[in-house]
Amino acid sequence: MRIFVTGGSGFVGGHVIERLVRSHEVRAMARSDISASIVEAFGATAVRCSLEDITAEHLAGVDAVIHVAAAVDEFAPLAHYEAMNVEGTRRVLEAARAAGVKRVVNIATNATVFDASGQHGVDETAPLTTLKHFHYGTTKAAAEALVLAANDDQMTTLSLRPCFIWGPRDTTLVPALQRMVAEGSFVWVDRGRTRVSTTHIDNLVHAVACALVGGQGGHAYFVADEDETTMRVFMRDLASSVELELPDRSVPGWLVRGLAAALETWWVAAGWSGLPPVTRTAAWLMSADMTVNTSRARAELGWEPVVTREAAVDELAA
Repeated sequence: MRIFVTGGSGFVGGHVIERLVRSHEVRAMARSDISASIVEAFGATAVRCSLEDITAEHLAGVDAVIHVAAAVDEFAPLAHYEAMNVEGTRRVLEAARAAGVKRVVNIATNATVFDASGQHGVDETAPLTTLKHFHYGTTKAAAEALVLAANDDQMTTLSLRPCFIWGPRDTTLVPALQRMVAEGSFVWVDRGRTRVSTTHIDNLVHAVACALVGGQGGHAYFVADEDETTMRVFMRDLASSVELELPDRSVPGWLVRGLAAALETWWVAAGWSGLPPVTRTAAWLMSADMTVNTSRARAELGWEPVVTREAAVDELAA
């Protein structure tokens, strides 16, 4: 199969390429010389384009698209997320259809249905998030809606929803912990008792491989590790993999949520750049339970986790 990957120079995309090149011809979006060299090192053929200018020509002869690229910033203007996540996805779908691509697999997130109230065993019937100021979640939800609505007899479209993706070469979670510890800003929220589902990169990549040949068009699928965990255990394991000691101080969830809302408001009003000391997104994710049900992925994709948390943590530490 000839496969095109967007976001191939990133954490998820790089692992997807490495897995798929074992048995497929893989091409990958490259918006710069640097990203081209990265995707080529993973084994893909670089195609010079971006979410802003992708056309059918870039996808000529492609059988399937794995759409990974997205704005994942913790704090940015809504227009930034809309341009990348919504309009970028729209252009990928239009280019894929014009090129005669048969299948599009979108990498979404559990944030598409996150409501910050505490959710347990959530399945794919949950409504898409409308959480105000949660620009990442709402735009990823809008992008997923575009993907699933595009499903028809000519082009099969599916969406995978991982949760807190982790594993080797992570560029988000571990660097954030390192930054906060270095700044002295890290604190636990509610002592880390929040319960969450997570997704090791190997379990997500296996789901991508399954989605290339299975699943029901127009469906979304939660993909997560076998067991749920607490935020304290999860963050502790990630930190220990880079010999990082997390401080023990903690603040109540209600307090950090209120502080984050105030700080973001002041930050925008003052026109300051960079990240506020704490953001709404971080406060919500650290203080609200969210665990998911992966029954649909198991039944329709024929997927199940290929690595356990214990084994993956040992590998990460090594």
